[in-house]
Amino acid sequence: MDDYPLLNGFLTMLWFFLWILWFMLLFRVIADIVRDDRLSGWGKAGWMLFVCVLPFLGAFVYLGARGKGMGRREAREVQANERALRTYIQEAAAEGAGGPTQAEELAQLAGLHDHGHLTDTEYEKAKSRVLAA
Repeated sequence: MDDYPLLNGFLTMLWFFLWILWFMLLFRVIADIVRDDRLSGWGKAGWMLFVCVLPFLGAFVYLGARGKGMGRREAREVQANERALRTYIQEAAAEGAGGPTQAEELAQLAGLHDHGHLTDTEYEKAKSRVLAA
């Protein structure tokens, strides 16, 4: 342990985390290239070739040229995913709801009774049947 001072351990950890950050940036750039619908196939191929052959230069040039839109594109995708999720949840809830709830049935019976379509006896009998269910 004496031949590896604390500063060298710190620098090793610093380089390791910088290496991880570099790969995160590189994968984020590649994901943005692939996901961008406005970029043509040849444009995607060119950017991918540039980023893979000269990764440092390619990533930094990409960030300079198209970096401003990366956040907007990701925000649009997140919003679209959130809308799709909300729509799915609403549709699933509507399918799972099935019939009317007990409160809705009681309100419907009260309306029929108020309009004179049900007698008092019929109303009480139907109400007790709904409450028993």
